[in-house]
This record gives sequence, C-alpha cells and structure tokens, in this order.
Amino acid sequence: ALVLGCGGARVAMPPIPDALKPPADQALILEAHATGVQIYECKPSKDDPAKFEWALTGPEADLSDAGGKAIGKHYAGPTWETADGSKVVGEVKARDPGPDPTSIPWLMLTAKSTSGTGPLAKTATILRLKTQGGKAAPEGCSQTQAGSETRVPYRATYYFYGLK
Repeated sequence: ALVLGCGGARVAMPPIPDALKPPADQALILEAHATGVQIYECKPSKDDPAKFEWALTGPEADLSDAGGKAIGKHYAGPTWETADGSKVVGEVKARDPGPDPTSIPWLMLTAKSTSGTGPLAKTATILRLKTQGGKAAPEGCSQTQAGSETRVPYRATYYFYGLK
C-alpha cells in the first residue's frame, strides 16, 4: 500500500500485522528512519534474581527523513524529538516479533504525552517497523557483569500517526 508521507512524498508501507494496525481514524503524518543503538544493562532477572540478563534501558538514535536528512533524535522514555522541538513520549500497546528473529520486535505505541507545535505534537500512535538488529545477546550476562552496559546497533523505521 502507498500512503502520503511528510512533504507529499509517497512511501511504501511494509505489511503491518493486524495487532499493530493504527486506528482507522488516524493517518500517517511522519515517517522517520532511526539509526543508533539499543542500550542494555546487566541486571538480576525478574523471574530468578540469582540469574542475570540484559535489561533494556533505552534507545539512542538519530532520526532522518526518506532522503537521509537529519530530522531529530530518539531516546529513553521512549521519546522522539524533531529539530522543530516537537516531541512525543510513547507507551507500548502491542508487539509482533517481526520477520527477522535476530532483530528487535515491531511495536505499536500510543502517545503518553506530546509537546511543541511540529508534527510529533499531533501524534497519537507510533509504529516501529522494519527493524534490523538491536537485540541483546541471547545468552544473557553474568553476575560479574552486573551493572555493565552494552550498546547494540539497530535500525528501524518509525511511522507517526495522528487524527485525520
């Protein structure tokens, strides 16, 4: 399916799993390509405190438009902020493993808060699709690594939707 993106450019959407489809009363307002890292800290497992695992502390990524022009950043919260100062903080509502088992899952998030006057200020739903990388080592970590951090490179495309 083709949809109208920011600046009138037409963008090809990947097939969206049913659980991640945005509400019918929303339209795409911005597409942003993220390149950065997913940051994990070695912590005791919630299920078994004697075991340790990599726990996500947040992303750190640069956002660009389809042409590669820098438009903002993505960081813990999770928060997306564009150069115009508009900002959205999201909350995960649904996830799908996506087509690549070695990459972080695809997500649907809803806006917990927004600010500014740019496109992100109008965001109601955010989709994270087309993920590459970003997963922590599946074997986890050990007690001797407790408190240490690992930064795993990732790429993703974020689609921001607002009311029609």
